[in-house]
Amino acid sequence: MRPLLTEPDLAERIQDALRSAICSGELAPGTRLIQDDLARQFGVSRQPVLQAMQLLRREGFVTDSGRRGVSVAPLDADHARNLYVVRAALDGAAARLAAGRFVPETAERGRALIGVGRLAAERGDVPGAIEADIDFHLFIYDASGNPLLSETAQPHWQHLRRVMGAVLGAADLSYNVWDEHEAILAALEARDGARAETLLRAHAENAADILAQRLGGPGRRAA
Repeated sequence: MRPLLTEPDLAERIQDALRSAICSGELAPGTRLIQDDLARQFGVSRQPVLQAMQLLRREGFVTDSGRRGVSVAPLDADHARNLYVVRAALDGAAARLAAGRFVPETAERGRALIGVGRLAAERGDVPGAIEADIDFHLFIYDASGNPLLSETAQPHWQHLRRVMGAVLGAADLSYNVWDEHEAILAALEARDGARAETLLRAHAENAADILAQRLGGPGRRAA
């Protein structure tokens, strides 16, 4: 991480840099974050680092660690599942709205995003496949025409990216994921909002099961 120039938004820039390092796995769960060390690393005073830590604590990315500094928050199966419950509801609502507004140009964009994801999966590029996966879902939010859905989901995407990056491998992001995306896109193209919503909810629930189980939590209970 490079030293940052002093600017009015310096604390937010440090927050962004640290959040990115946490979500990418560069800063692993449990890593202690010492303010003096970070201030030297970024080439700044302790004050913006302290402010950045407070912001990250509110977001749930760091937690108090004794009297000296903070630590990167652990990954938690229950939190991951709760994230996906929220995501399933928002994804489903976005899909239903998007289906009513779908046009050929929108479908072309969706196919292009799926192509990017399939290529990343073929190459075993897990970070690239995760980004493509997220981009496809953000595309549906955009297609819904309701910016409040995207704004509501936005705080959760970094946590989702972090969990996905920590526990998913190339096999998890291979053809099955993109086949599911193809089916979702087909439902949107058919302007079948009910089917698109059902498929997206099931897609999120399947992902939640995989992530929670990898983190040591229970899967869904049988009905």
